[in-house]
Amino acid sequence: MVKSKDVFFCQNCGAAAPKWQGQCTTCGEWNTLSAETRTAMRVDARRTGRSDVSTTLALEAMHDEPRLATGSSELDRVLGGGLVPGSVTLIGGDPGIGKSTLMLQAAAALNGLGPVLYATGEESLKQVALRARRLGLERADARLIAETCVEDIVAAATGLVAKVLIVDSIQTMHSQRVESAPGAVSQLRECTAELVRFAKAGGPAILLVGHVTKEGQIAGPRVLEHMVDTVLYFESDTGSRFRVLRSVKNRFGAANEIGVFAMLEQGLREVTNPSAIFLSRHSEPVSGSVITVMREGTRSLLIEVQVLADPSLGSNPRRVAVGIDGNRLTMLLAVAHRHAGLSLQGQDVFANVVGGVRLAETAGDLAIVLAARSSLRDTPLPNTLIAFGELGLAGEIRPVPFGEERLREAAKHGFKLAIVPDANVPKKPPEGMTVRGVSRLNQALDVF
Repeated sequence: MVKSKDVFFCQNCGAAAPKWQGQCTTCGEWNTLSAETRTAMRVDARRTGRSDVSTTLALEAMHDEPRLATGSSELDRVLGGGLVPGSVTLIGGDPGIGKSTLMLQAAAALNGLGPVLYATGEESLKQVALRARRLGLERADARLIAETCVEDIVAAATGLVAKVLIVDSIQTMHSQRVESAPGAVSQLRECTAELVRFAKAGGPAILLVGHVTKEGQIAGPRVLEHMVDTVLYFESDTGSRFRVLRSVKNRFGAANEIGVFAMLEQGLREVTNPSAIFLSRHSEPVSGSVITVMREGTRSLLIEVQVLADPSLGSNPRRVAVGIDGNRLTMLLAVAHRHAGLSLQGQDVFANVVGGVRLAETAGDLAIVLAARSSLRDTPLPNTLIAFGELGLAGEIRPVPFGEERLREAAKHGFKLAIVPDANVPKKPPEGMTVRGVSRLNQALDVF
């Protein structure tokens, strides 16, 4: 027996409602509910039994398939060492940031390991070929298909026995089992589920390109990110030619890993020394600038933190933070005033992280306070100084993870003096570097 009924789904969050209403009760958005017909088939209970198809963990662990190298060491780093056969990876980013360019370059490199199928739903085959010619990939043997029906794409990949399937983009795909238009919540969910089932049933490794909303999140319900194995985001500062590929979810590697690329006329090129992007290395010391070491996944990055303290012209001094959490900046200034006598009440304070990156961890606390004191007193700190450490509300300097790796990265770039928490002082400092351990904020400020 077949039963059909209309269910209303929110096009913003994917929540279901039994009847239409003006506002979604889950996300609060207005006029986002649309009707979709759902068909349910009653299954005879006597036919639901299945034979035992289970296996043992030990038997499955013996079959270890090697990862697929994408031809880009930065992309392989973010993926955790390469593509895992049968995995599904979702890549999001702003329009024009380089998602399709990266996928086309990966398709050309992966074709040497087996058949690759590139399914484009947004561009014609001629447009893809023009991009390939611009990137110097016109001789690549990857197979192209201009198709938006997910069932036809799965059939084409099955017939080709594809090793890798690239879908650009998932928002343009539709399934014949769903009556709504491409891009609707139900279509996104069903198309992604179909591709995940195909990959897990011994199919190819699948790369999905996704659109993003104005908030920077992948368009569609958040359930998409739960269904796939890996979620990657492309990030870039406005006007910058550098691109950061960040992993926010990875079942086969470290999350929050990053890869850095430069967008050139010939496509995306790897940046082998990302720290050089974020370091300006002034010809002479300047006030309000301190270098710290940020940890992203398995990589240590040197970044420059700048703070400008200027007498306020109004009754309410401003606190502006770019690349730093504004509430944390206010807290750090309060701790510096309470425990080190650093008075910034009548000062406008502007904090910035050079290079467009975001300092999300607490290891930069000590560098921010040192830069604020340097700017307030107009006293430059040495060019060869680095500082990292978490600042507590009691004025203590707390240790941060991977302290030894951070020091080695700084020594590799020629830094001679490091101010770090006592617990992060190594037994044997890196060659050519002096490491000063501190336990209180006033001790760190008394070094200069």
